[in-house]
Amino acid sequence: MNNSLMSLYKKGNPESGSVGTKVSAGGWFIDKGRGLEHDSILIDLCEEEAASPAGNQTDASMLEPEKTPKKGKLKKSKRRKEGASKGNDGDIEASIMNKKGKRCFPPCFADIEFLSGSLSLKEVCKLLIHMRHPEVYQKLGVVPPRGFLLHGPPGCGKTLLAQAVAGEMELPMLKVSAPELVSGVSGESEQKLRELFEQAVTSSPCILFIDEIDAITPKREVASKDMERRIVAQLLTCMDDLNSLAVTAQVMVIGATNRPDSLDPALRRAGRFDKEICLGIPDEAARLRILKTLCRKLKLPEDFDYRQLARLTPGYVGADLMALCREAAMSAVNRVLLERQDKNQGLRCRLLSLLKSSESLSEEQLAGLCILMSDFQGSLASVQPSAKREGFATVPGVTWEDVGALHDIREELTMAILAPVRSPEQFKALGLSAPAGVLLAGPPGCGKTLLAKAVANESGLNFISVKGPELLNMYVGESERAVRQVFQRGRNSAPCVIFFDEIDALCPRRSGHESGASVRVVNQLLTEMDGLETRRQVFIMAATNRPDIIDPAVLRPGRLDKTLYVGLPPPSDRHAILLTITKGGSRPHLEQDVSLEEMAHDGCQSTSSPSESVLINPSGHSYSNGPVADIRVSKQNFEDAFKKVRPSVSKKDQRMYEQLKESLTR
Repeated sequence: MNNSLMSLYKKGNPESGSVGTKVSAGGWFIDKGRGLEHDSILIDLCEEEAASPAGNQTDASMLEPEKTPKKGKLKKSKRRKEGASKGNDGDIEASIMNKKGKRCFPPCFADIEFLSGSLSLKEVCKLLIHMRHPEVYQKLGVVPPRGFLLHGPPGCGKTLLAQAVAGEMELPMLKVSAPELVSGVSGESEQKLRELFEQAVTSSPCILFIDEIDAITPKREVASKDMERRIVAQLLTCMDDLNSLAVTAQVMVIGATNRPDSLDPALRRAGRFDKEICLGIPDEAARLRILKTLCRKLKLPEDFDYRQLARLTPGYVGADLMALCREAAMSAVNRVLLERQDKNQGLRCRLLSLLKSSESLSEEQLAGLCILMSDFQGSLASVQPSAKREGFATVPGVTWEDVGALHDIREELTMAILAPVRSPEQFKALGLSAPAGVLLAGPPGCGKTLLAKAVANESGLNFISVKGPELLNMYVGESERAVRQVFQRGRNSAPCVIFFDEIDALCPRRSGHESGASVRVVNQLLTEMDGLETRRQVFIMAATNRPDIIDPAVLRPGRLDKTLYVGLPPPSDRHAILLTITKGGSRPHLEQDVSLEEMAHDGCQSTSSPSESVLINPSGHSYSNGPVADIRVSKQNFEDAFKKVRPSVSKKDQRMYEQLKESLTR
């Protein structure tokens, strides 16, 4: 293959001229001329005819697959036509053409301003230096980077970043979706891969972008078909063959996937995909930049608050924000058009009349068309964040006001998590290090999970909630893989809080003679916790009501090194919880004879927050059938509820938890 690539390179790189190449069967054609600048023209195969520019412009004509004698080869008439154009040194303007021939410029780094302050864009720029200055690596005698892998949740901007690289450097881009390379005929998939890399060499300098690369590069040891193994081996061979060519510095291979762990490990080693760049969930600052970029051409009020909208969209990636803008625009259009209709009619009749009406809007009516903040807020319910669907983290909507008590625990968590996030410079100046992890131990229903969510919300951190039994799987190795995925998602969503609920089910105490699945899960969890340097800005919190059965290695310093006891609320905290549940006594409305303070001191013994919430619900059943304005809960209703609701912690369990508290406070 080396000789064929070299011959193609020599034929395809004269001093001037144009080269027509076929990117993939049923895919795109790229026609690139030589001159002071390079032209990148992408034409869809669905187009039956292509324009034939005159003069010094590049001739971009479509090659029909059925008339092509061999895939990847040019027709003789096409070659003669190109040979006649040799020697033209006219300036070629970089552009991308759509099916109708309308020119639309490719994106560049100015279109991805949301990545301007991230390390991802800086890493990409470092990897692209040799595309403009290949002599640097030639002087050092070092093989330059051959490619890099982009991974992250769907819609985070992987394809846009690859297109921006080609647009910024004014290089042609060979874009192919990996499933397009798969064929049912034996050997044809490998042939397509070889042709693709041959075309990349012929069109160099260029960018070769393989989207959804995980579709053709599964792990060979778990591949179900021999064809999958052959495709992986062929891709590895093609990337290795680029090393032996003088054109190595002029071809950059970019892969994109949202499942990096499913790729064959041989593809991720140095010398193939030298770097892996993660495009994680954008934080509030990044969402602010994305919204400003997306809304540049939208008609918004002059005082539109982008920052408020960025705060309202945790977990949204670029594609979600684009969908949100579209939904908000539709909401604004419907709002303006419905205002013209007779308000006495129903909504259905008004919508039908709009569909049947062909009357154009006047300039006065169009002048009032504007997307308001209320349109965006109303569209939030219809656009679900991709990160949430994919299992990534989002910022919870729980605040300290929803907790209602536990002030001492809140102060401890503030110093453990909030302070390092809000004042990292002070911690660094004092030589302090944040706790590696925090364990919340105590009776069930005392607010451990609520505390973790409130901490994440107050600090603006993303939040991943994992219940211990959810990670356990009957198949060997699957539980450990699930643990690795949780921490990988946390790193992709950093800054982030990973909360393990019921962690005692995930890491029980090990014994010397055990070697089963539970031991492997504990070992994997310990390994991930020890990777502190690789999980910066990833905080670990866990909750359990049985800390005595957790493996001691999990609780040592450097892992879950801080244990906080969340016990039964005292009378003052019970009063605060009752006020929070009843919204200060306004929901449900209370009679004058009801005193929440007396109830907290005398009635709610050994009750937790859920028990008190259940206590409120039965208390209003006797008036549930009356008018809403007349519903009142009396003291007698609460006394009847006390007879039905039992404490969630028995006297025996209460003594056990008191002993646990004493052991933790020693």
